[in-house]
Amino acid sequence: MGKKKSRSFARHRRHVRVRKKIQGTPDTPRLNVFRSLVEIYAQLIDDESGHTLVSASSVEHGLRAQMKGFKKTEQANIVGKSLAERAREKGIRQVVFDRGGYRYIGRVKALADGARQSGLEF
Repeated sequence: MGKKKSRSFARHRRHVRVRKKIQGTPDTPRLNVFRSLVEIYAQLIDDESGHTLVSASSVEHGLRAQMKGFKKTEQANIVGKSLAERAREKGIRQVVFDRGGYRYIGRVKALADGARQSGLEF
């Protein structure tokens, strides 16, 4: 009998496969998404220097007050809008989307839509 692979291990393998093809630069950073059961995190990463340029998450105190009473997909949309506004302040307009091995539905899609609505292009 073979060993049963966990869902998180399968997601990690998908993420590695996607990361072989995309890379963030200072001009077009990588928009990385991490989704836990309750929270969602997003950051813009310059892979050449290995630095995070901008980040936003549903854990932040400033955003937490705005999201009170919203569903998780609506919270993800707010996080995407916040990330895009912070990116525009730093002069970032174009990004490469890295869904992190997750399917492009639900909260991941809501975050991407929120970022697009606020001016990020990908």
